[in-house]
Amino acid sequence: MNEKGQWNSVFTFLMAMIGLTLGIGNIWRFSYVLYSNGGGSFFIPYIIAILIMGIPFLILEYGLGFSFKKSFSSLMRSIRPEFEIIAWMLVLLVFIVVIYYMIILGWDLVYLLNSFNFGWGNDPTSFFTNQVGGSSNLASATTIILPTMICTLILWAIFWAVSVNDVDKGIGRLSNVLIPLLFIIMVFIFIYAFTLPGFHIGISTLLTPNWSALLNINVWLAAFGQIIFSLSIGQAMVYTYASYLPKNTKLVDEVLIVVVTNSIYEIFIAFGVFSILGYMSLTSSIPMNELISEGTGLIFIVFPQIFNSMGMMGHVIAPLLFISILFAGITSSFALFEPLLSSLCDKFEWSRKKGVTILTIIACVGTIIFSTGISSYSVKIVDEFVNNFGILILIGAQALIFGWFYGVEKVIPVLNEFSTFKVGKIWVFTLKYLLPILLIGVWVFGLVDLFNDKHSLEIMVYAIITILVVGLSVIFTKLNPKKS
Repeated sequence: MNEKGQWNSVFTFLMAMIGLTLGIGNIWRFSYVLYSNGGGSFFIPYIIAILIMGIPFLILEYGLGFSFKKSFSSLMRSIRPEFEIIAWMLVLLVFIVVIYYMIILGWDLVYLLNSFNFGWGNDPTSFFTNQVGGSSNLASATTIILPTMICTLILWAIFWAVSVNDVDKGIGRLSNVLIPLLFIIMVFIFIYAFTLPGFHIGISTLLTPNWSALLNINVWLAAFGQIIFSLSIGQAMVYTYASYLPKNTKLVDEVLIVVVTNSIYEIFIAFGVFSILGYMSLTSSIPMNELISEGTGLIFIVFPQIFNSMGMMGHVIAPLLFISILFAGITSSFALFEPLLSSLCDKFEWSRKKGVTILTIIACVGTIIFSTGISSYSVKIVDEFVNNFGILILIGAQALIFGWFYGVEKVIPVLNEFSTFKVGKIWVFTLKYLLPILLIGVWVFGLVDLFNDKHSLEIMVYAIITILVVGLSVIFTKLNPKKS
């Protein structure tokens, strides 16, 4: 293993990459996006988004990471020194994501521990508000939700113990175990879901096409936004993981394996989620549209209500579901952590252990901030800003930089050397022309939505994050880089 570290096999890399893409968003986000953007007709923009954005950009990130074998900040600096600040802004925003991402996993661990005896009781909404995620009541901002803070700090301790090892011995070994287990558990849960009475109600509700939705620009933007979210493109995670690849790797082939696996998984999960919602609708006589929810509402409120009605089988399915979310989330969190770690270790010549330790301590401080009585509200505010504004525009900037300042044509020989599937002029055209337009378009619409009817507190949080990220990026950029 070289100084930077390598995956010891392509299988280990694929498990880590699949773990990166199969996050909690696949479980609680895709089904809602599919349903609310045309149902069955949404598969058309979804597939097109994969073909003209997801696959081409992932191929580029694989090629760049494999070719340069250096941190993302070093890559951007080598293209043009002034581009280094963009790299730091991106990896810092992604690090903010991992902090609140681990908070969500802390909520999940609280529910996992309570799932064996249904500790959430008959009122999951009250349980979530008082014991886990808090509310939007700012008067609660000075209180700490102890179960959330303790569970999240425990997860950070586990995270540190795994991450201090080289990527192959730490993240790689854990991914080799957790990803196959995740597939087994989720297949069991949702095959069972397809046997529930009323499952067809949910499937029918999910897939009923609304063809007129294809004329709605927001549906197409939702498809491209979902691909960005689900495949984690342009966030330096894929690039960083690919920089640990050994020689003789079939880069394009592995992109296709990861994309196909991710899409099959999230579609299968959507079917399972709506099968369970169909069962709830049938047994409780609650209309489907009143049950369908996104994010925390689905996982931490609606599903516990469903488990309560399942009897003994609920005591089996509930722990398995929350274990699955934990497995999916923890493997993604390693990828979110890696870009800033790699850039700092490269810039300051830190050992991996030192870098992981420093960043974990900082993240634990952030955990305390996000564990207050407005935990879920603060996560929502920060998530909307980081993803809809910060990361999106930086992905668009990358498309322009790699397409026009670096020249994506330079990566073609590396990509095609061992790959069964080759890239060429169509791939170059997509990256240089289509992607920048699409990504900036998605950003503009996201920006309008982000600042629409926002409260002064939310605007203040946006300002604090911007000042912090831009300020640190300027400092890191101006510090003398490591001589190479």
